[in-house]
Amino acid sequence: MGQMIAGKWITDAALGSVTTKGDWERTPSVVRNWIGGKDTSFPSTAGRYHLYAAWNCPWAHRVLLVRAVLGLEDVISVSMVAPKRTDQGWVFDLSKGYTDDIGNASALHQVYSWGDAIYTGRITVPLLVDKNSRRLVSNESADLVRMLPQAFKAEARAQIDLYPTALSAEIDTWNDVIHRKLNNGVYRAGFAETQAAYNAAVGDVFETLDMLELHLMDRHYILGDELTETDLRLFLTLARFDVAYHTAFKCSRSRLIDYQNLWLYARRIYALPGVVETVKFGIYRRGYFSVSDKRNPLEIISVPPDISWEI
Repeated sequence: MGQMIAGKWITDAALGSVTTKGDWERTPSVVRNWIGGKDTSFPSTAGRYHLYAAWNCPWAHRVLLVRAVLGLEDVISVSMVAPKRTDQGWVFDLSKGYTDDIGNASALHQVYSWGDAIYTGRITVPLLVDKNSRRLVSNESADLVRMLPQAFKAEARAQIDLYPTALSAEIDTWNDVIHRKLNNGVYRAGFAETQAAYNAAVGDVFETLDMLELHLMDRHYILGDELTETDLRLFLTLARFDVAYHTAFKCSRSRLIDYQNLWLYARRIYALPGVVETVKFGIYRRGYFSVSDKRNPLEIISVPPDISWEI
């Protein structure tokens, strides 16, 4: 995805890093300010913040889902980068409608450098920016999923508590398992460079899917009858599973549609107001089958599965 060192863009084609054991590891986010937190320069002011996202990025999808489900579209503006990366990392593409609506940047690394002249780190989405100062607020999706509902509860059209206090410990536990073994597990499988690393990753993926299938036998959502942030964090992987991870990332033991309870659960979330507008199956398919020297050198895009997400 590329990176910046002391505010300067450094070309880097590697996605994350690979250890000597062949295990793929995700580099942590470094911009982690908080709206309404100790830094009073980031107040909870509707219309003040701008989100940068990409349709094909699952971590950005987390935040787009929260924004859509709570009805915060008029509170937090958004610019989408093009669903591709170049030697400049994430870029905008005016010819296809992907524009920076607040700074007219041509590449996302420019937004980072405007917000922090000595920024060092990866150039990733999601990224939340303060439109008043152009300061970077956060590029950590987990923080944004938790932060935005709290900061803009009064402005949300849908009053859904995605992190109820009574369920906070359970939510945190589920989030950890789902992120490590499934959200990130599919990437560990897809980018593994040894058979042992792949076996371990794909084992985690299907162990988690099997567990969730049993867990959802007698409940609508992960924590019961009410939607929580855990469901949104899980959904983004389910939405990409059959169209991309099952084939492109070799998570091929089973498909999502082979799981009766999980398949119904995923479609239940897909049917929630605003969610369908955040899901782009065609972009997922093209993105995960984009050219890769190791995974897809000829850039052959697979035929999409013939399934319907309608309940």
